[in-house]
Amino acid sequence: MTIREDFLTTARIALELLRHQKVAQHWDQPSALPEFGVSGLAGHVAYQALPLPSMIATPPGDEPVVSLMEHYDRAKWTDLDVDSEFHTRIRAGGEKLAAEGRDALCDRFEQTLDELAKSLPAMENRGVRMPHWGPWAVPLDEYLVSRLMEFVVHSDDLAVSVGLDTPEFPRHVNEMVIDLLTRMALNKHRAIDVVRALSRKERAPQDITAF
Repeated sequence: MTIREDFLTTARIALELLRHQKVAQHWDQPSALPEFGVSGLAGHVAYQALPLPSMIATPPGDEPVVSLMEHYDRAKWTDLDVDSEFHTRIRAGGEKLAAEGRDALCDRFEQTLDELAKSLPAMENRGVRMPHWGPWAVPLDEYLVSRLMEFVVHSDDLAVSVGLDTPEFPRHVNEMVIDLLTRMALNKHRAIDVVRALSRKERAPQDITAF
């Protein structure tokens, strides 16, 4: 499996979760995340794929292309609290995408994935960037790894919010996500604390979260 195939597979698992009737039933209720409604969280899940067609259609700019970990170090969003301008904008963006309802969001999500299934396989591993990033880009394949993390983490948030079991993702997708989260955690915590959390429950710290 290539990272492009992993991305499409993972996104379709997330889409199946969004189409579950319990998501529709809880659409206007709060989610398990502070200040996030179920509808906005669903919009945020779909957003992990929705901008990608325009991102890969935009010609590369002259901004530097940095590694994914360098991107996270520059962006600094993992250190921001829930009331920050960044997270407030994220929530508002999710709600905006969900404004036309669950079915319309799912249809748009599915159409985007169908389009990406045709365009992604032949794409070069060039730099791509989100409009709200700073003046840098990330290689496409590394960007897709970050989207796997977002799909897995937020699918769990959404499932918990509506009383469903969290979807099962492929083992190698979970391995990539856990690897990324571990590397992100090392940016915030001592290495020995991460090691202890994974190997020594009697000395494990209470928190090694990546963000």
